[in-house]
Amino acid sequence: MNPDQIFRWLVVALIVIQLPLMARFRLKARTNEPLDRRQEGLFVLITLRLAGLAMFVGLVAYLVNPSSMAWAAAPFPDWLRWTAVAMGGSAGMLILWTMSTLGGNLTDTVVTRKHHTLVTNGPYRFVRHPFYDSVGLWIGACAVAASNWFVLAGGAAVFTLLVLRTAAEEERLVARFGEAYRTYMDQTGRFLPRLGAQH
Repeated sequence: MNPDQIFRWLVVALIVIQLPLMARFRLKARTNEPLDRRQEGLFVLITLRLAGLAMFVGLVAYLVNPSSMAWAAAPFPDWLRWTAVAMGGSAGMLILWTMSTLGGNLTDTVVTRKHHTLVTNGPYRFVRHPFYDSVGLWIGACAVAASNWFVLAGGAAVFTLLVLRTAAEEERLVARFGEAYRTYMDQTGRFLPRLGAQH
C-alpha cells in the first residue's frame, strides 16, 4: 500500500469514527422547538451551508475516487500529513468534549433554545467558541492528511464564515444572559485562551 492509500484510509477512519458520534450528540439535543436560522444573517446562512456542502462533496469524492480530485492535489510532505492525522484525532476528541459539555444547548445556529443555559465549564472555561475551533482544526486536519487544497480552501471558508457568525451569536447571548455573559466575555478569549485569565 502506497502512502497516499494509507492517508486516504486514515481520513476515512477519522470521518467514520467522528460523524456518527457527532450525530448522536445532535440527536440527543434535538427538540421540536423551531429555530429561526435567518437570525444568522442571510449572507452567512446561505454561504456557510454552500461552502460546507462543496467542501464535503470534495472530501467524499476524494475518498470514493481519489483520481477524481487529483486536480486539487497538494504537495504536502508525509511528516505534515502524519501530523494532520494526529491533530485530526485530537480535534475529534475536542469536538466530542464540547458537544458533551453543551448537552441540550447544542444547536446548529446562533439562536438559543427556550431552556438554554449559560455554559462556562469544560472547554468553555478556556474559550467561548471551542466547537468552532475544534471543527476548524478537524476539517483542516482531514484536508492536509488528504493532501487536497480544495478541501482545505472549503474548510477555511467554513471557518471564516463561522468566525463572522460569532458576532451575531454573542449579541444573542448577551441579550439572553446579560451581565453574566459580559463577565464571561471579559474572562475568556473568543477563539484563543486569554493569557493570564483565571479558570
